[in-house]
Amino acid sequence: MPILVTGAAGFIGSHVCLRLLERGDEVVGVDDMNAYYDPALKKARLARLLGRSGFSFHEMDIAQEGALEAFSGAGIDRVVHLAAQAGVRHSLENPRAYLRSNLAGHLEVLEFCRFLPAFRHLVYASSSSVYGGNTKVPFSEGDPVDHPVSLYAATKKADELMSHAYAHLYGIAQTGLRFFTVYGPWGRPDMAYWLFTEAMLEGRPVRVFNNGEMWRDFTYVDDVVDAVVAVLDRPPGTGEGAPAGVYNVGNNRPVRLGDFIDTLEKVLGVTAVRRDEPMQPGDVERTYADLAAIRRDFGFTPKTSIEEGLRRFANWYRFEWKK
Repeated sequence: MPILVTGAAGFIGSHVCLRLLERGDEVVGVDDMNAYYDPALKKARLARLLGRSGFSFHEMDIAQEGALEAFSGAGIDRVVHLAAQAGVRHSLENPRAYLRSNLAGHLEVLEFCRFLPAFRHLVYASSSSVYGGNTKVPFSEGDPVDHPVSLYAATKKADELMSHAYAHLYGIAQTGLRFFTVYGPWGRPDMAYWLFTEAMLEGRPVRVFNNGEMWRDFTYVDDVVDAVVAVLDRPPGTGEGAPAGVYNVGNNRPVRLGDFIDTLEKVLGVTAVRRDEPMQPGDVERTYADLAAIRRDFGFTPKTSIEEGLRRFANWYRFEWKK
């Protein structure tokens, strides 16, 4: 039966579509192709999917009430919901975009799943941002997440709460994945690894926040896709409680920002011009994923080191994207 993937032209979404198609699944992709960053990148990602057997694409805004009803008779039984307005800092400038995309959009997906005749499982994107300024590390799924430090984080926590309510009320099996700083080829140009690479190759300074004392659990996109597909194939049971789960998807090896730049210098063969700046509003000093739960339940273990992942990204950026 077909799998619906929202955000199919996005970074993670396009990689997930490709993996599902390669293993023989039929995929219905949707994306609104918005201009948060250059739509040419989204079109290029989509071009890798169009024409492949089993793939169909529909440009639409899933936050529009009832838009997804167009697929109610398509036989869809699973949904991977990755469409969202991303970016912590952008949420300070354009908060309404987050309410529409991340809250209204998530509700429309839940309502769509609620009435699917063959529905089996919804897997949706949450974020490590829900942990806010937690000082206990590593971050575990059972930690309190009641103090977000950005609107983006608040919308992602709200998505988890909405999903639990629908699982409880209607038995909709679903799993939220808290992604930790995903990077890799075909990534997002607003992310640090892209911005640093671009600046270093052009001889411009890179902005180093908090004297480089920022730690991130960088997670390579192929490892993230491994987790998404493994979870998708095993919906939560209907034992005690609602059929809903939440898991961290990270690398479990945080990297200091200064060391991250050192690694980029190595793979690019370029010395960075570093410009120190204070920590930004809505940002946090550290993210660090406890993977015990997803390792126990799905056997997930990330495979890609930061050096190997950055090398793959740098090669893609220099010899494919910028050639």
